[in-house]
Amino acid sequence: MIGTPFHNRTEALCESLNWRNWAGYAAAGKYELSHDREYYAIRNAAALIDVSPLYKYLIQGQDAEKFVNRLITRNASTCKIGQVLYTTWCNDDGMVIDDGTVSRLDESTFRITAAEPNLRWFEDTAFGMDVTITDISAELAALALQGPLSRDILLTLVAEKEQLTSLKYFYVMDGTINGRSLHISRTGYTGDLGYELWLPTADAEAVWDALMAAGAGYEITPAGILALDIARIEAGLLMIDVDYTPARHARIPSQKSSPFELDLGWSVDLKKPMNFNGRSALTREKEKGSRWATVGIEIDYLDLSAAFAKVNLPPAVPHEAWRSSVPLFAKSRRNRSGLQQIGYATSGCFSPILKRYIALATIKPEFAAIGTDILIQMSVEHTPLPIAAQVVKKPFFDPKRKKA
Repeated sequence: MIGTPFHNRTEALCESLNWRNWAGYAAAGKYELSHDREYYAIRNAAALIDVSPLYKYLIQGQDAEKFVNRLITRNASTCKIGQVLYTTWCNDDGMVIDDGTVSRLDESTFRITAAEPNLRWFEDTAFGMDVTITDISAELAALALQGPLSRDILLTLVAEKEQLTSLKYFYVMDGTINGRSLHISRTGYTGDLGYELWLPTADAEAVWDALMAAGAGYEITPAGILALDIARIEAGLLMIDVDYTPARHARIPSQKSSPFELDLGWSVDLKKPMNFNGRSALTREKEKGSRWATVGIEIDYLDLSAAFAKVNLPPAVPHEAWRSSVPLFAKSRRNRSGLQQIGYATSGCFSPILKRYIALATIKPEFAAIGTDILIQMSVEHTPLPIAAQVVKKPFFDPKRKKA
């Protein structure tokens, strides 16, 4: 692993020595011995998160819009200059390759962020078009400043205060911090009020220092992946290779997912004039229905407590988010072998702010309606037991300040 442009700062602060591999970069799992304070900074103050390992691509040229429209499921023609779109892109079978953001920087320039390397796929998609695709991942550092006090901190630093105050959710602006130019987008992976800063790697440490100094009176706290993972589950946000398998990694067809199956059907514009990868397959799926649905579930804490009480133990809930496949069953249906499996949870956590045990899940569509009672397999003193759960609305946590 190598260090991000902020590594000199993050390494000095990482008391836990807890590092994770994120796209080949060393990313802090947590800075302190417990990630609790980092999580609460996201929800109650401001957290500074190094998201530089994201892949970043600059799209330029006469056919830039045409290329983006062929690539993504959303309609890039409706994307205004300064607007950011969250979207997926698919293979010809309508199965998701990756998801990320598309920022329109000017009439013929877009920036795309992705979880995984996509340059070859982008270049193949651009066949016959007048467009230049540049991998700027190593040239562009990225910081997420997330939390209810994030705007207050930025307002003490950014020269363009009026523009920042009026910056809408999922829009991006040009800004300067101490004379250093950068892009500021009102985006993030926490489901809270927050911003992401995109800047040249040469300015990384100076901008980090400025944010930490300005945020000292606002309880700014560097936060790692463990705190971020809980926040993104609360926000109902999917993680690649955890909540879905990207098409290029799938070993068998059943491991692949379409946008409709990931509850991202709202991001598929089947009526846009430009044809796009996977359009025909997605049109057929829209007509016939999907194999799976992605939902939020809440695990019944009282039922879990009762199961532990039977073995004279207090209820155990995870301190950290988990990322694993956990079977789900129909509550009232059984087959010859016992419970009827109807899907699986993919990631979950005990939400500190909601005081609820929640999870994201892939489930058969007939069980996906909000309020449906189901069962989840949980381990109680080394014994797998069916515990009551219910399909609930997501996002689980959705504060008004996120978009206000």
